[in-house]
Amino acid sequence: MVAPSPRLADVGPRPGSPAVEVHELRRSFGGREVLKDVSVSVEPGTLLALLGPNGSGKTTTVRILTTLLRPHGGSVHIGGYDVVRQAAHVRGIVGLTAQQATVDDILTGRENLELLGQLHRLGRGGARRRAGELLGRFGLAEAADRRVATYSGGMRRRIDLAASLVAAPSVLFLDEPTTGLDPRSRHGMWEVIRGLLGDGTTVLLTTQYLEEADQLADDVAVLREGRIVAAGSPQQLKRRVGEERLTLRVSAGAAERARRLLGALTDPAGTRDDSATTEVTLALRDPDHLRRCLDDLASAGIEVLDVDLRRPTLDDVFFSLTDQEVAA
Repeated sequence: MVAPSPRLADVGPRPGSPAVEVHELRRSFGGREVLKDVSVSVEPGTLLALLGPNGSGKTTTVRILTTLLRPHGGSVHIGGYDVVRQAAHVRGIVGLTAQQATVDDILTGRENLELLGQLHRLGRGGARRRAGELLGRFGLAEAADRRVATYSGGMRRRIDLAASLVAAPSVLFLDEPTTGLDPRSRHGMWEVIRGLLGDGTTVLLTTQYLEEADQLADDVAVLREGRIVAAGSPQQLKRRVGEERLTLRVSAGAAERARRLLGALTDPAGTRDDSATTEVTLALRDPDHLRRCLDDLASAGIEVLDVDLRRPTLDDVFFSLTDQEVAA
């Protein structure tokens, strides 16, 4: 949890400024350059997912953006404030949920949130009200007076996220918030994050789960060896690695006829005939292409036994971009 200076607790982002603006960010450790000219921008009220393999620089980036680590080059502004020269202002508008829990195991969930509320100068009554609001919002009201040490993994991540929201930050950094959670708890956390976005909170998310980024992100940036190697919406990045592929399994002996028939609708180079399995694979050109293919096969008396439509996923994007040499 990043705690702002009490005198700046009510500071807000500068109107018209990007929520996050990073330009040619650099950082080294022991002479090894970990971040190399990283540039990225996040508009208010949106979610940017920062993806990359272990050691790519994701956590280092988050630590710099939240004033916990000084950059060695470039510039970083959060809500219009410089993270080096105006660090206190930045701390007044950001929250951070780190990979490791930051709440106190000895205290109850309620005590943790009330303590943070008082540190944020909400007053005793204000801290109590804010704690009650967050406990209800995160489904922790029944466990509010239990020690955090007794919480399950999913509950601990929720109380940790609640702690980062006590001061109602306008920009929230989530560093792998669902790591180790079971699928039900992970989906529950996604709903919480969607709710924050609906409230206008800006979110920068680092995650190892590609489905998570696909579900939540407005934009994605892929980090490899300290550089952004690709950025754009999930759909833009998926289109970059390939088209939608349709595989039809047809009746025995009909694959060659189906290939010739469907070849009139698509680039022959995108059509593959596997006579051993009676499958025909082709690239779809537009949303109506599938219907036309099925109609033409039916008119020709070719029985379709199975249809498989495969769209590129962010997994495809991730492997494509992180298994190759960094592009210029």
